Amino acid sequence: MKSKSKAKRIIIYVSGIVFAVCAVLLLAYFLLPASFDNTPDEFVKTTAAATEKTLPEAETSISGQTAAQTTAAAEKTSAVSLTTLAESTAPAVDVPETTAPEQVPVAPTIPDEPDFDVIVAGGDPEGIAAAIAAAQNGMKVLLVCEDNALGGLFTISELNVLDLGYVKSGLRNVLANQGFFEKFFKACGNSFDLEEAKAWFMKQVNAEKNITLLMNAEISEPIMSDKTIIGLTVTQNDEKTDYYSHRVIDATTDADVAAAAGVPFSIGMEDYGSSGYQAVTLVFELSGVSYEGVKEYVKEYHARGDYSVGIDAVSAWGYGAEAKLYEPIDDNLRLRGPNIGFQKNGNVLINALLICGVNALDEESYNEGIERAKAELPNVIKFMREHFKGFENCELVRTAEKLYVRETRHIYGEYRLTIDDVLEYRDFDDKIALGCYPVDIQPVSAKDYGSVVGNPVLYAIPYRCTVPLEIENLWVVGRSASYDSLPHGSTRTVPIGMSVAEGIGVACAWSVKNDISPREMCNNEKAMNWVQARLEKRGAYLIDINAEQPEVMSHWAYEGLKVIRSIGMIHGGYDNDYKLEAVLGKWSTVNMCKRISKLLGRDYSYFDAQVQVMAGATNEDVAYFAAYILNGNEKPADRETAIKMLEDAGIINDVFYDNFGGWQEEATKGEVCWLLGMTYKYIVDEQK
Repeated sequence: MKSKSKAKRIIIYVSGIVFAVCAVLLLAYFLLPASFDNTPDEFVKTTAAATEKTLPEAETSISGQTAAQTTAAAEKTSAVSLTTLAESTAPAVDVPETTAPEQVPVAPTIPDEPDFDVIVAGGDPEGIAAAIAAAQNGMKVLLVCEDNALGGLFTISELNVLDLGYVKSGLRNVLANQGFFEKFFKACGNSFDLEEAKAWFMKQVNAEKNITLLMNAEISEPIMSDKTIIGLTVTQNDEKTDYYSHRVIDATTDADVAAAAGVPFSIGMEDYGSSGYQAVTLVFELSGVSYEGVKEYVKEYHARGDYSVGIDAVSAWGYGAEAKLYEPIDDNLRLRGPNIGFQKNGNVLINALLICGVNALDEESYNEGIERAKAELPNVIKFMREHFKGFENCELVRTAEKLYVRETRHIYGEYRLTIDDVLEYRDFDDKIALGCYPVDIQPVSAKDYGSVVGNPVLYAIPYRCTVPLEIENLWVVGRSASYDSLPHGSTRTVPIGMSVAEGIGVACAWSVKNDISPREMCNNEKAMNWVQARLEKRGAYLIDINAEQPEVMSHWAYEGLKVIRSIGMIHGGYDNDYKLEAVLGKWSTVNMCKRISKLLGRDYSYFDAQVQVMAGATNEDVAYFAAYILNGNEKPADRETAIKMLEDAGIINDVFYDNFGGWQEEATKGEVCWLLGMTYKYIVDEQK
């Protein structure tokens, strides 16, 4: 009997404990918030406190992770890689075989609790901005930097003169890119000292206990689970380690992680029919440049009423007319008017050498570009001593470690920013940054002087531009995000990139805490509202855009101009003047016809023969050329037949007839844009 009573007491005691535990859990379920939908600040504090307990107490050293982190990461199951970064330099995204045909591929083991909330790939300013924003919003972050210093394009490629965009606000101009970028700008200046910038970036990262920093670390490959990225394999000190995370932010300059994972992309200017890339630059350092001499040069120009040159306490710009006199040894290289950045050691950094024909995704082409520039520099220095006032005693100190690369990949995301978005000053409900820098397209060849497609007052960049197609749990920030190559002429600037990256660092916190994928957030109004509000608290500039539409949009030929502009054949310059009322001329007209034929995959030799016998280009001539293209590059019977063909296609309509100057009149740029642009649009629409 005693044993039975004892057993009964034990059962009652255990049942009581179970009941108490259940009651506590039930109470916690109802009292604690399920997400931070309505309590973002509370979430950030709670999550930050929790993550701080899991991180090492000491600040991360420059060499990388702690011993505990290294051991834990090494114990993870090895992942099956999709492709290496080296293999991702071609535009194709076919996935190579990773197992023998008869074997079933083994999926990587996904840990129950990844090492990090987010891995940020890339130590450029954009990667730093994303990592800090994520960490300050409670995320446990791994920041992977391949260099021996933070700052990438700023500190390793030594682009130290900033491309700033200002917006008119009342009686003053304000930066379009504020938040974290403005913090850097105020600390380091418009033309910054390299060592100061390196130290500033490191200080900001080390101040965040939620960031683990790996330096001199190469990203070997993404770790994939089908179409979802779950981490990165990183090589450091010749050892590979797998790091797992809930999300990944690709802040590499060339979207290397996204490309290796299988995200589709275009390369260079191929999205509008060109095989070229914007020229790259090798920044070099000079000693012996006289500040007073440069100042005197600027005064001379100002005295003549030329204010295209200038100087301040930390930088100077000009010498464009002088640079045009330079005759390069390398025919595919050109000297332009330099941006001159003064350093605290008394030397100057020179951004002036345009190296064309470099594919920065190809290691051999990249290294060859550096060597070509270095071989040219003795001739450049000699020329500067003779033609640049203040440079009489200059000496070459060294060159940057890496090239300043303006363009490689452009990923395809949930939205791809267009040139019309930028130059029509469009706003977006899911904007995370604003831009207003001119659309600056640097030359593809030494005979090309580049162009400014247009100069926007202000435009928005939607969150969707950072969410790549096909791969889950990934964002791409920086110049290789989802922008067409023309608007990329503006969005590639680092201040814009840092603003976008900061937005994604904030968005990551919502995504992880609410277990909502980056793609699902695209259509989540609540998520976007929270991200935008959070960014504004951080000092971001996210005003609604109500700028007056550009004047050219009211021109009768604008619809045709938009088409021609979208394929890179017309430029409005800094004042957005396309000169639509000016006569275009036969050579420009024929070149436009050839370009359109080439884009459509057709022979264009007919136009070369025609231009030799034309006195000018009348509207009738242009209409015949347009009909020739419309007819599959077969000649219409006569001019009347050609016009009738265009009328039947709706290309020549009441809008054209109400505004053109007559069939025998020389065609204006507006008339040519209408006839050829609307023809190209008609053919492309028919092919869809």
